[in-house]
Amino acid sequence: MSAVDSVLKDIRNKRIAPVYLIHGDEPYYLDRIADELEKVVVPVAERGFNQFVLFGKDADVGAVLNYARRYPFMAERQLVLVKEAQQIGGIKDKSGQQLLEGYAMEPLGSTVLAIFHNEPLDERKAWVKAFSSKGVLVNAKKMYDSKLVDWVGDYCRGRGTKISPKACQMLVDAIGNDLKRMAGEVDKILLNLRVDEEISATTVERFVGISKEYNVFELQKAITQRDVLKANRIVDYFGQNAKDNPLVVILAQLFQYFSKVLLVQASKDQSERGLAPVLGVNPFFVKDYLSAARTFPLVKVADIIHAIRRADAQAKGIDTATLSEDDILKELVFAILH
Repeated sequence: MSAVDSVLKDIRNKRIAPVYLIHGDEPYYLDRIADELEKVVVPVAERGFNQFVLFGKDADVGAVLNYARRYPFMAERQLVLVKEAQQIGGIKDKSGQQLLEGYAMEPLGSTVLAIFHNEPLDERKAWVKAFSSKGVLVNAKKMYDSKLVDWVGDYCRGRGTKISPKACQMLVDAIGNDLKRMAGEVDKILLNLRVDEEISATTVERFVGISKEYNVFELQKAITQRDVLKANRIVDYFGQNAKDNPLVVILAQLFQYFSKVLLVQASKDQSERGLAPVLGVNPFFVKDYLSAARTFPLVKVADIIHAIRRADAQAKGIDTATLSEDDILKELVFAILH
């Protein structure tokens, strides 16, 4: 269980700390904890007087602590949420940090003060450690791209449903590292499914608007099978639907794919079970990388990675001023297949 999941579980079970400092670059986790505190800490009928949401750009350290030190109005406790705390006036100053440290070491028992800092903090600093000493300190780190498929599977299981490996991969390929949007798309799918129905590739295609035939997953498959006709059809589709298939995302996914093919070729253990943790993928997909490793020799894979880097530079306007994104991708796929 991750640190974020542990905090959420404690809040749901009403094990509430007097102070929270949640920092990091994954806004989805910060929002999840804030939402859970809002649901649990103060009853609905008391929120008008005892629940306050402050934003860093509109407050300074003194104002935040003034709210924290007030007593709840005819209630057991109050909740003070401070969002985008990296913008609080004085939070980067030594004097402001000392004030926060002083409060965190002696928090008011009738206040729950939760500070959400949308940038990573140095947890060695005294004022940051003070929140850990008397309350909850969590670093909400950005999810690694290699963990996204597992995250989608875990999220679905947490929502009481199953999802096929291919459906997971389609969602990750289409949405990327945006957990808030990913969760929203899964929730949208679940609204349209039977209670016992699994999320399949067909389901994703129908409710998320992802084409089952024309996506990066299928492009990789066509390239591995050296199916020139299918690969070019997919590239043409991407060109005609550029808004939904941005080149920068396609290049990033191709780069990750062939980087993993390189790992396969360098690995002594060529079994699917042994390669899955090395590649950071579901064992279901290992056979695709093994197939690509057999199709493309090591030298060719190195050339392909170099070609993807060159295409990325071209997409950013380096080394070219005339090629369209469509042409850049067509040239790349031609270079990979020939």
